[in-house]
Amino acid sequence: MSQAAKWYVVHTYSGYENKVVQNIEKVVENRKLHDLIQEISVPTERVTEIVDGKQKEVERKIFPGYVLVKMIYTDDSWAVVRNTRGVTGFVGPGSVPTPLSDREVAAMGVESKAPVVEVDYSIGDRIRVTGTNLDGFTGIVRSIDLEAGQVEVLVNMFGRDTPTTIALHQAVRLDG
Repeated sequence: MSQAAKWYVVHTYSGYENKVVQNIEKVVENRKLHDLIQEISVPTERVTEIVDGKQKEVERKIFPGYVLVKMIYTDDSWAVVRNTRGVTGFVGPGSVPTPLSDREVAAMGVESKAPVVEVDYSIGDRIRVTGTNLDGFTGIVRSIDLEAGQVEVLVNMFGRDTPTTIALHQAVRLDG
């Protein structure tokens, strides 16, 4: 009777997530436990940050201090993970690890990696326009559409507020 592997959440010291993954993988390799402990993951997301009009891609941990382990729960697999340096325990009531449901696994995005965009300004902020024919004009952010990669700005031209749409990286937040 073979059991199906399930995803479990392991709590670690913050900042030790990658080290915990390496340590578990090393033990699995040395003790030939691939059939019990099948996958170890630190859920991350790729985020495009736009700060001062400059874009940069960063990879960020979605759940700092946690590692996901896909394993068949046995005394051996529990002991390997639980006794790994940096691990503080499994997530679950008492000391009993509780597997994630399929819905929880899907919601955590363990299998999908959709890109995320963040900007350092929000609706109502004053920004300066750069890299367009409106270079140097200032305006107020009216709306932000991260999926379309655009921001709508009210720019004062010739004494009138004029709505204009520009790319996210063409708006630079003004302090104050």
